[in-house]
Amino acid sequence: MPQLAVFPKGYLDDIMFRKSMTVYEWIALAAPLPVAGLEMHYLFFEGMAEAEVDRVREACTTAGLAVPMLCFSPDYTLPDRAQRLAELEKQKRAIDLIARLGGRYCRTLSGQNWPRLDRATAVRGCVEMIRAAADYAGERGVILNMENHYKESFWDYPEFALRSEVFLEIVDQIDSPAFGINFDPSNAIVAGEDPLTVLEQIKERVVTMHASDRYLAGGTLADLRRLERDPLHGYARSIQHGVIGRGLNDYDAIFRTLRGVRFDGWISIEDGVNGMDELRQSAEFLNEKIAQHFGA
Repeated sequence: MPQLAVFPKGYLDDIMFRKSMTVYEWIALAAPLPVAGLEMHYLFFEGMAEAEVDRVREACTTAGLAVPMLCFSPDYTLPDRAQRLAELEKQKRAIDLIARLGGRYCRTLSGQNWPRLDRATAVRGCVEMIRAAADYAGERGVILNMENHYKESFWDYPEFALRSEVFLEIVDQIDSPAFGINFDPSNAIVAGEDPLTVLEQIKERVVTMHASDRYLAGGTLADLRRLERDPLHGYARSIQHGVIGRGLNDYDAIFRTLRGVRFDGWISIEDGVNGMDELRQSAEFLNEKIAQHFGA
């Protein structure tokens, strides 16, 4: 049966950049939630000594929480191969980190959709780096999970593989037991695609999932597909976070599809931008739906 984890979407800037919250404070805040694990971000550990990483793992264990997944955001579309290789080295360090934390999954991405990027060249560069990262992950008992992503918060441009046709062009060239997909239905919505259509094309390779929900602050989905998106922040301003189960995603249909392919991986709640109360409500909803669709 899938297990539920939580990711501090609403506290990323506090932990990574403002340094107004520590990883230990996040662990304490998340501990009362009805989840079994915490997804961490690579930048939480930037400059941290191995002994301190071990203390973070011990704190999670004490709180009864696993650390199954690590969020990492390589930029494999950089124009110079030396730059891409530098990103690959960072990815390898991220793989080492999740292995040290006792987890199994390390996220990967394609990179930014830089201006004047040639699609064929960018795809080749991404495939080369992701294959190498998957080889390294496999040697360490880690699975690289590529997300159908929209945009990293500190990037200037949205994801190169935003559209599913580009995403599929990349993942279809990665044939490794140490490679899978982290499915995010909300990212498909924000990209103007149907999450169920995207899932149907990748369902056999989904190893983990990000769970969140979106609702429209005005207009319809047809309007969303016609809107100009914010070029800096990368998100259509008319679509907002909300409690999971009350938005645009059909979790019954999503879970039926995943049950059909015997999915039993981690589902990480990527939410909480509106506070811990909404995060708890989302966790309770997902636990109910996991039991409903995977419990029998």
